Amino acid sequence: MSATSTSTAPAGPDAGAALRGTPVVPGLAVGPVVRPALRVRLPQVPADGGAGVVPEDERDAELERARAAAATVAERLSARAAAATGDAAAVLGATAQLAADRGLLSEVRKRTRAGATADVAVVAASERFADLLAAMGGLMAERVTDLHDVRDRVVAVLTGQPEPGVPRPDVPSVLVAEDLAPADTAGLDPARVVALVTRGGGPTGHTAIIARQLGMPCVVATAGAETLEVGETVLVDGGTGVLERRPDEAAAAARVEADRAERAAAATWAGPGRLADGTPVAVLANVADGGAAATAAAGPAEGVGLFRTELCFLGTAVEPDVEAQAGVYVEVLAPFAERARAAGGPGDGTDVKVVLRTLDAGSDKPIAYATPAEEENPALGVRGLRVVRRDAGLLERQLDAVALAADRTGLRPWVMAPMVATEAEARDFAAAVRARGLVPGVMVEVPAAALLAARMLAHVDFLSIGTNDLTQYTLAADRLSADLADLNDPWQPAVLALVATTGLAGQRAGKPVGVCGEAAADPLLACVLVGLGVTSLSAASAAVPAVGARLATVTLEQCRAAAAAALDAADPAAARDAAAAALG
Repeated sequence: MSATSTSTAPAGPDAGAALRGTPVVPGLAVGPVVRPALRVRLPQVPADGGAGVVPEDERDAELERARAAAATVAERLSARAAAATGDAAAVLGATAQLAADRGLLSEVRKRTRAGATADVAVVAASERFADLLAAMGGLMAERVTDLHDVRDRVVAVLTGQPEPGVPRPDVPSVLVAEDLAPADTAGLDPARVVALVTRGGGPTGHTAIIARQLGMPCVVATAGAETLEVGETVLVDGGTGVLERRPDEAAAAARVEADRAERAAAATWAGPGRLADGTPVAVLANVADGGAAATAAAGPAEGVGLFRTELCFLGTAVEPDVEAQAGVYVEVLAPFAERARAAGGPGDGTDVKVVLRTLDAGSDKPIAYATPAEEENPALGVRGLRVVRRDAGLLERQLDAVALAADRTGLRPWVMAPMVATEAEARDFAAAVRARGLVPGVMVEVPAAALLAARMLAHVDFLSIGTNDLTQYTLAADRLSADLADLNDPWQPAVLALVATTGLAGQRAGKPVGVCGEAAADPLLACVLVGLGVTSLSAASAAVPAVGARLATVTLEQCRAAAAAALDAADPAAARDAAAAALG
């Protein structure tokens, strides 16, 4: 968090000119600008790394101070993860893991033993790893913001400073920052912070993901965001990415109230997912744990389109055994099995859909026992299903745990593999899943999978498009790069073309094709996706009502017209406008 609590607007766009960024979460909000608190004061790191400053007989004690501070930060973040649910819990858990990272602590140990003070050692070690992550690009570069947040928190503990954080404004305000750490975004109070605006970040970064879970209007990669002054009133349009500076107060309040009323009406949508002409489109929820599943089951979501199983693995130093994994999976399956049976159905998976994704380790989610410690380019390395190249038993044991959870709940989940690129991978995975009486599918996250969708469907029963990674890999654009945010946009015609290829393959095979990436949370894009052949959409629970309500207003013919218009557009902005026009 590089922004400060007070500022003088530097040279940039005219003070009254509107700013534009990448829209992430639709909605209108107006309020004065607030910024994150001043950053923790960091020590200067001498050219020699601080070597020789601490007497030799005190160096072990200095190392223990650093270890204890890191453990304190990891414990606090873990506690916040335990209190959160869904995406916020997963993101906070991953950040807690970073605070306890063995490689980082090893670098700290090397520097304290050379005579550096604990705080200097933490800063120097963090910067070394930050440089490495930035050089890797892709998803690993996304971790730099998280690493800097962990560094600041550890230094704060060591030096007695307040931990970094975001303000609690007295009036509903718009939070503007360079970027936000997961620990800050996950802890926001939507009653006090009504919108998020960042200069950095991307539409699939941690800030965007958690903002969607909170249902908070959000715009990222905003050119000129640094010129916004603290206290200045801005009107944020999370649907278009436009920020109006110092708007007419009465007009802005009326627009926000109209938007609030529209969203409140959408929030009453109770399902099931259906177009205006009666065409069924399942609207599902993305979940990461039992708490999120219980929340989703209590709402209008018809099931789960993406159960991220990483949370079961991220918080452990060793692989959890089959029994431990099965316990986590039961917590997610049980609420939907119970809801189905309460409605008079069998609750066995024929009347409720829960899609479980096998371990998506690697890249920004490194796991010591599952992925290589160092790779030249982790985003293109051993991640997702590719972990079986190193340890086939990891997948076998996870599938055994899923089958055990299915037996205990009576619900037969659909199981899909991430990062599938070849027909052979789809074939082998399907065989392993079917051997346990489960429903096999694969994710379409790389262009190869979309291009081979018809051949994949010869082996599996369904496909699920992960638009976050599909967009990144199709456009070769780092998902967190503000400079490439216009490329890293699911409205890109090239991405929509790959979705169309996948949807057509599903139609011809008579098998379902879903979307479980962040694109499914955009009500307008949801209509386009349906027009491209998508049969189900899965989003954060907070986004489900808006998506379902929007779909209920359009026909399949309109969705197809909007999809054709978007495909013909030259860029994402034109695609949005063309789709909106086609839908009237």
